[in-house]
Amino acid sequence: MSEKIKDFILITIGCVIAGVGTALFLLPNKLSSGGFAGIATILYYFLNIPMGISIIVMNIPLFIISYFRSGKGFLVKSIYATFLYSEIIDILSRIETFTEDRFLDSIYGGILIGIGLGLVFKARASTGGTDLIVQIIRSFSNKIRTSNTLAIMDGVIVLLNLIFFRQIEIGLYSAIAIFIIGKMIDLVFEGINFSKMLYIVSDRYEEISEIINVEIESGSTGLYGKGMFTSKERTILMCVTKRRNVMTIKNLALEIDPNAFIIITDAREVYGLGFKEE
Repeated sequence: MSEKIKDFILITIGCVIAGVGTALFLLPNKLSSGGFAGIATILYYFLNIPMGISIIVMNIPLFIISYFRSGKGFLVKSIYATFLYSEIIDILSRIETFTEDRFLDSIYGGILIGIGLGLVFKARASTGGTDLIVQIIRSFSNKIRTSNTLAIMDGVIVLLNLIFFRQIEIGLYSAIAIFIIGKMIDLVFEGINFSKMLYIVSDRYEEISEIINVEIESGSTGLYGKGMFTSKERTILMCVTKRRNVMTIKNLALEIDPNAFIIITDAREVYGLGFKEE
C-alpha cells in the first residue's frame, strides 16, 4: 500500500472520530474546540448556518494562500480533510446528543477530537482553521512559536463564545475541552510509552553508568561540561529510557551519590536501537 493511500485512510479515520466528538458532544452544548469550529458554533446558533458549511467557507481563503506557501501535496490532503470533517459534522449534528452534562461533553468531546486531529496531523494534513493559519504564518517566518500563536487565537475565539452566549460556564468547559484536545494530540504522536531523558551530574558517573547498564540494561552517554560557578570540568551522564524506568534509575543514582544533581525531562521522539525505527 502506497504512502499516499495510507495518509488518506488515516485522514478519513481521524475526521470521522473528530466529527463525532464535535457534532455529538461539543456542538449541542455550545462548547468550543477553538479554531474556526468555535466561530462556526456561534454562526450555527445565531444565524442557523450549518457548522460544516461555515468551516468550509472560512477556509477557502486559507487554501488559496496555502497553495502558494505550503505546496500542492499538503493542500490536497488538507482540502479533503476539511471537507470530510465538515460534512461529517453536518450529518451527525442531526442526531440527538448522548448527554446534556457539559462537563462530560467537554471531556469526551476533547478526547475524540484530540485523537481525530492527531491522526490527521500524523498524515501531514490539516482540517484548516487556526492551525492552517499558523502554518501559513510560519512559512513567512520560522521565529514565530506555534504553541503561543495557537493559544492566543483559541483564547480569542473562546472569549467570543463567552461574549455571544453570555455564559461563563461555556468558556470554562471549552477551556477544558481545548486542554484535553492538546494532550490527546500529543498522545497520538508520542504513544503511551513515550520516553524520558535524564541528565545526571555526579563525580561518581562511572559507577552510575555501570549500574544503569547492568540493572536497567540501558546505555548512557557522557557529555563533557563545565560548572561555571566552580570552573570545574565534569562529565554529565545523559540517559534516554522508557518512562517506567525513570524512578529506578533516579534511586540507583542517589544510592551511589546522594548529592547527585538529576534533571528529568520528556523525550518527545526517540529513534534508534531499542526505540522507534524509521
